[in-house]
Amino acid sequence: MIDTNNLNDLIGADVYGSDDQKIGSVGQVYVDAEAQTPTWVTIKTGLFGTSETFAPLDDASFDGNEVRVAYTKDKVKDAPRISSDGNISHEEEDALYTYYGNGAPTPAAPLYDQDADRRPAPPEAHERTDSYDVSGPTTDDAMTRSEEQLHVGTEKVETGRARLRKHVVTEQVTKTVPVSHEEVTVTREAITDANIGDAMAGGELTSEEHEVVLTGERVVTSKETVPVERVSLGTETVTEQQQVTADVSHEEIELVDPDTDGRPSQ
Repeated sequence: MIDTNNLNDLIGADVYGSDDQKIGSVGQVYVDAEAQTPTWVTIKTGLFGTSETFAPLDDASFDGNEVRVAYTKDKVKDAPRISSDGNISHEEEDALYTYYGNGAPTPAAPLYDQDADRRPAPPEAHERTDSYDVSGPTTDDAMTRSEEQLHVGTEKVETGRARLRKHVVTEQVTKTVPVSHEEVTVTREAITDANIGDAMAGGELTSEEHEVVLTGERVVTSKETVPVERVSLGTETVTEQQQVTADVSHEEIELVDPDTDGRPSQ
């Protein structure tokens, strides 16, 4: 049973259809101006709850957390779109009652938003004249002013990769090497008492040859592989300053003077 004792609890409650499908959440509650009983709710639907549709509370139930209406999700979402910014006109009521087929309203009892001033609007004016929340469930004797704060942090991401690669490069090297060789020299000695014995050792007149082996050095090359250097990869952290710009919102509270037709004081 939904009555005036739990109206405030309805705001924000999840709404389910008769097919157990979630439709959205309660945005506003409308009560009969004469009987003071809740008769309609607006249900916020869409990805961010930016769209509202009306659903009757006939045969609806509320368990303190969830509202269940007597219509399917598709039925409610296809209801006529009516502005939910205040009281509902008789023409808008007729369109809703015709769509849902749940009877006709009492002409002398227009509906009004339970968050408005709790007084029915006159028959010739069914528009809401005040958009300020003066009796909602989040309002007490004082207002809380909130603001957004920007929190900036860092995270590590991969920015690139470095790798070492080794390949062979061939180049020419020139070195100077001393190379020796033997050459023939002829030495002539005069006959003296010291060597006359050697000179008279052979025959008087003979033919003979004397041979000397000549030697020389030649260049020989060889190569060997030796380690000359070690190269490795490492990282170092370099810190730099970056500026971050973002929009933040904050609330401001101003005084509404009732003596100035409800306009905020300057």
